[in-house]
Amino acid sequence: MTAGGDFGDDGGRGERDGDESAPQPKKPRSFWKELPLLIGIALVLALLIKTFLVQAFSIPSDSMQNTLQQGDRVLVDKLTPWFGSEPERGEVVVFHDPAKWLAGEPTPNPNAIQKGLSWIGLMPSAEEKDLIKRVIGVAGDTVECKGTGPLKVNGKALNESSYVYPGNTPCTVDDLGGQFKVKVPEGKIWVMGDHRQNSLDSRYHQQDKHKGFVPADNVVGRAIVVAWPPTRWSTLPVPDTFDQNLSAAAPGALGLAGAVPLVLWRRRRLTVGNTRVSGPGTAG
Repeated sequence: MTAGGDFGDDGGRGERDGDESAPQPKKPRSFWKELPLLIGIALVLALLIKTFLVQAFSIPSDSMQNTLQQGDRVLVDKLTPWFGSEPERGEVVVFHDPAKWLAGEPTPNPNAIQKGLSWIGLMPSAEEKDLIKRVIGVAGDTVECKGTGPLKVNGKALNESSYVYPGNTPCTVDDLGGQFKVKVPEGKIWVMGDHRQNSLDSRYHQQDKHKGFVPADNVVGRAIVVAWPPTRWSTLPVPDTFDQNLSAAAPGALGLAGAVPLVLWRRRRLTVGNTRVSGPGTAG
């Protein structure tokens, strides 16, 4: 019996090349069909990043020179406030206008592209009234300026030479708010610009409903990086002068500190007296 031609190279399964029952490989989608999906995913991710992680803000004035220049773009950390983090002394923070500090300032009129970029966080929003300053005092702190300075927090002088604008004095001698002594209430912060003689900060809003303080809830986040232009790229660390112990001493702690020497002196006196009365070797 000779082999016929009914069986092919597929081992006798009888499948022909044109068999419609065989699985056919899927054709890949064209790039143009995939593009809208990719753009949609990118927009959602960008919106989530803007809402929960970081957001870009533009510096509109010279009040933070030379730390920040007008036109700089900074990235603001919005994540840590979600975990209950409070603003700390020395940080540069972005915050919503607390009491019409920006009243009378011109409002930009962005085009459609700029509005779209601001919506996803690649550009700052023109509608939001935000400011950027340095945190000097937090809840419980006493902040004070006399003469040209130095600026004091809880009685301790700050060495601000590393960030205050060259030629400026830490304190401003005027009767509009430059000379002050304030105690920061709970839930508030006291902010000042690094360009001390060119910054309408907490000092000059002491007549508003918050008395110049900024509600901590108004803080959008901490500025961490100068991202644009590339020649200005830098981080924004807390200056070393804020590393000293600036905490306000609690009255109870001061009372305890004063009582301890008195108690020790009294115990020493009683011990010495008991030694003289009893004397060694009195026990039988």
